[in-house]
Amino acid sequence: MTSDPRPARPSTPGDVRLRLADAVRDGLPAAIADLSTLVRIPSVSWDGFDPQRVQESAETVAALLRELGVFDTVTIERAPVPGSEQRGQPAVIARREPRAGRPTVMLYAHHDVQPPGREEDWHSPPFEPTLRGDRLYGRGVADDKAGVLAHVAAIRALVDVQGADPDLGLVVFIEGEEEFGSRSFETMLAQHRALLTADVIVVADSDNWTTTIPSLTVGLRGNAAFHLTVSTLGHASHSGMLGGAAPDAMLALVRILASLHDDDGSVAVEGLTSHTQDVPAVAVERFREDAALLEGVSPIGRGEILHRLWAQPAITVTGIDAPSVQNASNTLLPSVTVKISCRVAPGQSAQDAFTAIERHIRHHAPFGAHVSFAAVDLGDPFLVDTAGWAVDEVLTAMEEAWGEVPQLTGVGGSIPFIAQLAQTFPQAQVLVTGVEDPETRAHSPNESLHLGVFHRAILTEALLLARLDGAVSLPRDAD
Repeated sequence: MTSDPRPARPSTPGDVRLRLADAVRDGLPAAIADLSTLVRIPSVSWDGFDPQRVQESAETVAALLRELGVFDTVTIERAPVPGSEQRGQPAVIARREPRAGRPTVMLYAHHDVQPPGREEDWHSPPFEPTLRGDRLYGRGVADDKAGVLAHVAAIRALVDVQGADPDLGLVVFIEGEEEFGSRSFETMLAQHRALLTADVIVVADSDNWTTTIPSLTVGLRGNAAFHLTVSTLGHASHSGMLGGAAPDAMLALVRILASLHDDDGSVAVEGLTSHTQDVPAVAVERFREDAALLEGVSPIGRGEILHRLWAQPAITVTGIDAPSVQNASNTLLPSVTVKISCRVAPGQSAQDAFTAIERHIRHHAPFGAHVSFAAVDLGDPFLVDTAGWAVDEVLTAMEEAWGEVPQLTGVGGSIPFIAQLAQTFPQAQVLVTGVEDPETRAHSPNESLHLGVFHRAILTEALLLARLDGAVSLPRDAD
């Protein structure tokens, strides 16, 4: 996908644009300070981590939203996890009703973060935001606490320029368990549908083309993750006594896993589909650098690099339960379990993709090996309808804020809750923006935020909000 060829919407009036730019620039130190405060709270939403820190993070976000003085309500909510007696992690929901025929825009982000991993892999403590050059380092500093503060700072700028009583309807939805699979998301939407209803949904959880060229994400792959257990023996046996005749589970597993890909690394599962779309050309050298390929290691798959990443399925083994090398004995393993992650191309449901993989694995199980599937986690892909008026509005705001024509891009990763948002609010137009860039390293050690990108992301959103609040006339069907 390339830059959008449609005629631009009317520009934001020059005086409004200049005043918003000044307000965002002047407010940037406060936004960075508030972001740093939030990053210092280790709000890891996974089991095994302190849930009180996630609660503390939610309370901090709620306080920031209340201080804006524009919302009718600001609450911290928890919803049940379907099929469980548990409740999900706390989310923050704020709402202001629209007036004078203005639309309502929902601003989504999440305040929970990934686990930090090994602290020795970080160049500075993961929960102590550290400035090096033009980047701020820390766990969650970009994914997605910068998204939270982009919303807060954009509303601050809007209030500074337009006043504290805008006609625009505003919803801020800051989720608390996106990094743990959004387990209670479905029930959260059902329980608070009236509070969350909006005409436009801005999801600030994606990336940008570079640190100087913005992106609007219009395609996301889905996911189908599961545990696969392969069993061949009733118990472990001595590999010297029975090896060569008794099929061990590891041998069967390796054969199954090898069948998932062709010799060039392309997915070889019948029934997994690709999406037809144009993509920008990217030099293999840039990809090698971004992916940190070792010398002599080649990319896998077929077609343009970005088509492989955005529009084709991918299968990865992300974990394996087996004896470690240190603890390995001369034993035939009776059973082995792996975790498999499949990225599903736009245009195919996650359920159909999982059905195809399950059928393939059962067909390719060698030696009569038994296979079983567990912990199946499905999330559908998503394609943005780029014909909507809101897409024109955000692309105009991006170009004004960045001074560059934005790119329409796909993303190889998955954000399954976006499809759920679209299903729950079918009348809403979804805009997927973000504060990340190719060097962010979200989920990895030394995650970072480029402060120039942060600045321009805030200004983009402030301009979008001002436009929706009446700085320009919206298309008739937007009223």
